Formats: sequence, structure tokens, C-alpha cells
Amino acid sequence: MSPARSAPVALLLVLCGTVFLEGADVAMLAVAIPSIRAELGLSTGTAAWVMSAYVLGYAGFTLLGGRAADLLGRRRMFLGSLVVFLLFSGLGGFAGDGATLVVARFITGVAAAFMTPAAMSIITTSYEEGPRRNRALLIFAGTSAAGFSLGLVIGGLLTELGWRWVFFAPVLTSAVILAAAVRLLPRGDRAASGTGPASLRGPRGFDLPGAAAAAGAMLLLAYGILRLEHAGSGLRVTAGAFAAGLALLGVFTVIERRSPAPLVRLGIFRRAAMVRADLGALLFVGSFFGFQFVVTLYLQELRGWSSLETALALVVMGCDAVLAPLLTPLLVNRFGTVRVALGGFLLAIVSYGLFLPIGPDWTYAAMFPTLLLTGVAFALVYGPLAIAATDGVAPGEQGLAGGLLHTATQFGSAVGISAVTAVYGLAVAGTDGSPAAALTAYRAALLVPVAGVVLGALVMATGLRRRNARIRPAAGSGGGSGQAEGSRGVVAEGVSP
Repeated sequence: MSPARSAPVALLLVLCGTVFLEGADVAMLAVAIPSIRAELGLSTGTAAWVMSAYVLGYAGFTLLGGRAADLLGRRRMFLGSLVVFLLFSGLGGFAGDGATLVVARFITGVAAAFMTPAAMSIITTSYEEGPRRNRALLIFAGTSAAGFSLGLVIGGLLTELGWRWVFFAPVLTSAVILAAAVRLLPRGDRAASGTGPASLRGPRGFDLPGAAAAAGAMLLLAYGILRLEHAGSGLRVTAGAFAAGLALLGVFTVIERRSPAPLVRLGIFRRAAMVRADLGALLFVGSFFGFQFVVTLYLQELRGWSSLETALALVVMGCDAVLAPLLTPLLVNRFGTVRVALGGFLLAIVSYGLFLPIGPDWTYAAMFPTLLLTGVAFALVYGPLAIAATDGVAPGEQGLAGGLLHTATQFGSAVGISAVTAVYGLAVAGTDGSPAAALTAYRAALLVPVAGVVLGALVMATGLRRRNARIRPAAGSGGGSGQAEGSRGVVAEGVSP
């Protein structure tokens, strides 16, 4: 049987293992940063760049990584990037200074930028479009979120043993996944061009000028976003990064229009469902990370909770790991991707809104509804958006579609954290720094994620008018782009052959 029609459950477990690892890796480091800073004597700026370097590498190269999987082979790119991820995670564990950590985190982020879109495109090309693929994508999305939520707890426990274990644990996990992936990943994965990876020139070759322009533009734009958190400090540098990034983006567009074998076929942006899903993912993930960042500051800086106590408090948001494969398919089967995702956005508005009047001595019971609803909202939004972003896309562009989605999510996380940090900084500036002033600043920063999910709900609502005309038949029907607007038949089928 063709691999596009059948794929073993073990393959899905391996691919989910990588996305869990990627999410947990980020979360564990976030918990460990105070210990790393104390032991290595890092400045505030260097400590911030230890975190930001990963996001910069990931956001800068995800688009290129996704397309490289299509053109150079998904198996090759997945295995190669997983090896790099493993090696530079280990380098971080042995680091004795901030510069080594920053370099290790940047290259680890670049490796993740190639690994994650390749994993997602292996799913979308190994499962036939329809119920099985949708369920696999929902499980993949839920595992990603679970990695981040559970990574907070794992990071807290590992930091108690020593912060270097936050780097060594991913090395061990990567090695296990790599051994399984070598056996399970489909072989004979041809490049989309049909000429194989050896051909880098000619009308069917790899678009090197476009690749360079895309990577440069994404890096500069990501750097500009990360600098937003500095508010008025270094405004010229921030503006210069944005201007240069936009200029390179224009150069990239010109190159792609003229190239006989473009890195990114610009016509793919005519897919309204894909564009809507990517924009929705950017807004939702940005709001989620921004909210979580503010809550972490509130619990640790204002309330004096330890990193482990904070992680345990937030772990309830990981409920999406259970809901995404169990509840979300039922809802998508009944209502379609657009309605389910819109419902998740509306639930997030309620969730974040409940936290706006936060007080100086709120009990955990008072915070629990918001934390639980946030996890439920994530389960309702992210999986359906992953389906919409890839449904109906040609097999030769599945890596590109996955790369665009993950580029959006990485930029979203950077925007969300930078925006809430900037708003908090502006709100607290000029005050006496008292707990009351900090609390007011937290409330102001919480308006950012609320605004993000409101905008996201409006974006998703634009897809409702197309739904009735583009719903696909139930399980077993042929492929088409309609499922992005109203997926059906997800629950009836499993992910196994």
C-alpha cells in the first residue's frame, strides 16, 4: 500500500516525540534561566539572549526549513536536523560562558526550524488526506502544546538536580527518537522537483538567492520583534532591523516572481484558508505566550512563588494534550475546523478576560478557571488551524505549508512576549516600583493577549461565509481544498492502517 494511504502508529509516535521535545526544550530553559544566570554570572542582556537566540534561529529559518524538506527530501532533512539538535543541545550543557550558550541555542533553534516542518510534512504525506490525516495532525498539535506545559514541570525538577540537565535531557531523548526514526521514516522520499537533492542549478534546482533573501528577511524581522521589549531603548536599531527586513522581503518577492523554480510559489498565498489559518495561529500563539509570560512574572516576582511551584500551577494548561486527540476530533467532525477554531478564540477571550482584575493575593482556586479554559482553548484552536493550513495543498508543497504555519507561530510567540514586556515596561516606568504599581502594570500587559484573541476571532469569522459551499463529504471522500473550511469525518477513523 502507498505510504500516503497507510502509516504505522509508531511513525506518528516518533514524529510527536520530536515536537514534544521541541516544546519541552523551550519550556525547560525558561524555568532554568535564573539558575544559569546565577552560576555563570550572566548579565541581564546575555540571559535574555540565551532565550531569544533560539527564537531568532527558529523564526529566521522555518520557512527555508519547510521548503527544504520538499526539495531536498523530508527524511534527509528530518534526520540531519535532529542530529544537529542533539549535538548543540549537548554543547549547551557543557557551556561555561554566556556566548557559548547563545551560539548553542541559536543553532538548536535553526535545527528545530528544519526538523519541525519536516515532521509535519511527513505526517501530511504519509496519511491520506481526510479523517486519518486530520486525527494525526490533532494529536501532533496536542503533543506540541503538552511538551511546553509539561516541560515547565520537567524543567523545574531537572533544575533542582542542576541546570545542565535541562540540556542533557534533550540529548538523551533525541538519541532515542533518532534511533527509532532511522527505522520508521519512509524511504525513497524524492525531492519535489523530481530531480533529487544533487541538482542545485537549472530550472528545477534549489533557489539559492531566494533562500538567502528569505533567511535574511526572517532573521532581521525576528530580531526587530525581539527588540520591541526594550521599548524606547535603541529605537534606531529596532527600526533599522525592521526596515532592512522589509526591504529584503521585497527583494525576495522579486526573486520568486522571476525564478523558474521559486523557493516559495507565490500563488500558494491565494489559498484563503491557509492564509487565515497562519494569521490565526500567529495571533493565538502570540496571545498564549504573552499571557503565560505575564502570569509567570506575577506568580514569581509579585507573589514570590518558586519556579517549581509556578510550573505546577500552570501544568493544568496542558489539558489540551488529552483534549486535542479526544474531544477536538468530535467537534471538528460535527462543526468543521473554522467553527471549532472560532469557538476556541471566543473561549480564550473569556479566559484572559477573567484574569484582568487579578489581585495581589488571589488564591490558586481563583486563577484555576482561567488556566483550565486557556488549555481548552488551545486544544480547540491549534489542531484545527494545522488542518486548515495544510489541507488540499499538493504533496510537493506540504513542507512549505508546514513551514509557513510554524513561521507564523514562532513570530507569534516572539511578538506576544515582546509586546507584553514592552507594555509592562511602559506601565511601570516612572512609578515607585511598589507591588501596587507592578500589579497595575501586569493588568495593562494582560490587555495585549486579550486584544490578540479578539483580532484572531475576527479573522476566523471571515471563514464562516464560505463554510457551507466548501464542506467536504464524510470519511473516505476524495481530496480537495474544502476541508480547510469545514472538515468532516475525523472521528470515525483512527491513525493506524
